[in-house]
Amino acid sequence: MTTLYAGYPDQETLDRAYDVEGAVPDFMAYASRYMADSAAARNLLKPRLDVPYGPTRMETLEVYAAQASDPAPILVFIHGGAWKSLDASVFSLVAPGPVAAGMAVVNVTYDLCPHVSIEEMVRQVRAAISWTWRNADGFGGDRDRIIVAGHSAGAHLTTMATLTDWDRYGLPEDVVKGAFGISGIYDMEPISRSFLQPYLRLTADAVRWQSPIRNLRTLQTPLTLAWGTDEPEGLISSSQAFEKAWQAVGNSVSSFTLEDANHFDVLDGFADKDGVMTRAVQDLLERSAA
Repeated sequence: MTTLYAGYPDQETLDRAYDVEGAVPDFMAYASRYMADSAAARNLLKPRLDVPYGPTRMETLEVYAAQASDPAPILVFIHGGAWKSLDASVFSLVAPGPVAAGMAVVNVTYDLCPHVSIEEMVRQVRAAISWTWRNADGFGGDRDRIIVAGHSAGAHLTTMATLTDWDRYGLPEDVVKGAFGISGIYDMEPISRSFLQPYLRLTADAVRWQSPIRNLRTLQTPLTLAWGTDEPEGLISSSQAFEKAWQAVGNSVSSFTLEDANHFDVLDGFADKDGVMTRAVQDLLERSAA
């Protein structure tokens, strides 16, 4: 039987495999909850907002200072939004659990397609991590304990940043002590063939050089991957393939699934210090120190 791509029989089936909004019947209810929970998190924790890390208006951070006297581990969070929408303010909801667990949190906004390319987004995320390392003292953070986590498109950007040759930035090669990809996509080829292509405008070079799974190398950085069992099929298969590929080059990886969780439920585990996502970040800290 003729297939469109990678076993997908037609465009509709391929698009459905990567359509996170279409996979839930009440997407707007999730969007409203994200906004409300994020506003509540900012009201509770009083972060520094709109902290610039680069020259453009979108290169800003929410910085949640550590609440302990000793330098604290730092969680750098990269938001999702299909590389074309949203900003850090929609994802402030990830901060309460890690802060309650004794971490500082840096929540990153970056520019979006089609205004910039995927390559430029990757550069901006690298710049945000560089800012975090250089400015950790200013918010009670420990620059030697930085974990980077991202959701959806942010998981892709997280893993691309983890694979960076940090020596080119004047930073230690192991500046990222652990990486956490949540409900991510790690190969841009199917995305370039999907309904997202008119927004993203991916070239063949972008697919080659901005796909984490196509640019793997041996690292000391442990990786954790997570996804919900009710995610679109394309995201699940991308996570599973990336886990195998990361391990195949000799890198440390672990994974877990969240039963009956969809693409938007998965972040609920950041709500408190005992949440599954907060604990996953703590586990990465322990693995990186072993």
